[in-house]
Amino acid sequence: MSSSSTGTPNPSTSSPGHIFDFAGIGVGPFNLGLAALSEPLDGLDAVFLERRESFDWHPGMMLEPAHLQVPFMADLVTLADPTSPYSFLNFLKQTERLYRFYIRENFYPLRAEYNQYCQWVAGQLDSVRFGTDVGDVRYDDGVYTLSVLGPGGPEVLRARRLVLGTGITPYVPDACAGIVAAAADGGGLVLHNAEYLLRKTELQGKRSITIVGSGQSAAEIYCELLQEIDVHGYQLNWVTRSGRFFPLEYTKLTLEMTSPDYVDYFHELPQDQRDGLIKGQKNLYKGINSELIDAIYDLLYTKSLSGMVDTQLLTHSALTGASWDASAGSHTLRLLHGEQDIDYSLESEAVVLATGYSYLEPGFLAGVQDRIARDSSGRFAVARNYSTGVEPGEIFVQNAELHTHGFVTPDLGMAAYRNSCILRDITGREVYPVERSIAFQRFGVPLSARDSQARRRTAAPA
Repeated sequence: MSSSSTGTPNPSTSSPGHIFDFAGIGVGPFNLGLAALSEPLDGLDAVFLERRESFDWHPGMMLEPAHLQVPFMADLVTLADPTSPYSFLNFLKQTERLYRFYIRENFYPLRAEYNQYCQWVAGQLDSVRFGTDVGDVRYDDGVYTLSVLGPGGPEVLRARRLVLGTGITPYVPDACAGIVAAAADGGGLVLHNAEYLLRKTELQGKRSITIVGSGQSAAEIYCELLQEIDVHGYQLNWVTRSGRFFPLEYTKLTLEMTSPDYVDYFHELPQDQRDGLIKGQKNLYKGINSELIDAIYDLLYTKSLSGMVDTQLLTHSALTGASWDASAGSHTLRLLHGEQDIDYSLESEAVVLATGYSYLEPGFLAGVQDRIARDSSGRFAVARNYSTGVEPGEIFVQNAELHTHGFVTPDLGMAAYRNSCILRDITGREVYPVERSIAFQRFGVPLSARDSQARRRTAAPA
């Protein structure tokens, strides 16, 4: 463990001509975990670059009661190295909260607590540089050259490999592009849930608020705004194109799908079939915690004792368009009821888009497009080892492989496994044991049955 707590790199590691073994670009939980697992490895020279000034994970959604949807063992390191000093349990011990967490008897850390934990880890890693923006990347003779702008001014860094961890960005539906642009010019209040806490007071000053979305973030915001609806007197709407407010499926045999076994199975499927599966698996990773759904109903029931609550929960309703009326000071949301095939509209002074996130390829890759493997749709062609370079083990991705590795891609519980795989390829040895199979069930045809079928086909007359 480094004795420094500033995250300032050792000057000798970035001297002119120095070549890092790899550069991690972007420091969210996934690359931060990779940095923590890389730290104790002798002979491995890595640097991690983040343009933000410090680690801060989804600050706009740090609602006080919100917790992770995975247990504390899905921290940055434990599932790869339970003895690591960068574990969540060690964080609790060092901050004198371990017994309180024990007495709480809840495996799921608070979201704000997880953020504090990540900040604690980041502060101990000399390999992590905050306030450092990567402007351009080039490749020449086996080495990547990164032009960066950091606290000390412009700098050029060199690395043999890249690990892309730039993360995902707020997704805005095309139907909302117009009102988002108008809001940016001062016309109305439209925001993505990533900004929710920063603008909550502004939202609650409006006469009506509409939340668009069907996942956990939408539910958390709706529940919080519903709690204070009597105080502020706004109308509150929740719109989803889904047929119901569906819970996250969290049974144990389903959880086995967050495993190396299922990633193996999914990765071998044809591209078109993988794309179709992802569309139908949202309840496996984008649903709402069932306890929160029940809490919302109980809150609605309690508030209804003194009269009907000024709220609407609208299902089967796809947003097809939206406009801003400056004279009325209101947005018009155009909706299509999917089952009844009826168009209708909804007026709302404020709109919260809890519409999720999507991967946006970083602009600094423009100069190394010839080093990136692509699929037929132009996306990263990510190999089973999380590599997407034209040469094996040259460029790795974190949370950019949903279309090749399945719905477990954004799962914090699989991050340590993925990082173990990446380090195995970079170092040429299995530093942290990589589980090959953990599931009781088989997701594909058993090998014995495949062999039998192959023999039958071979023996069949032409």
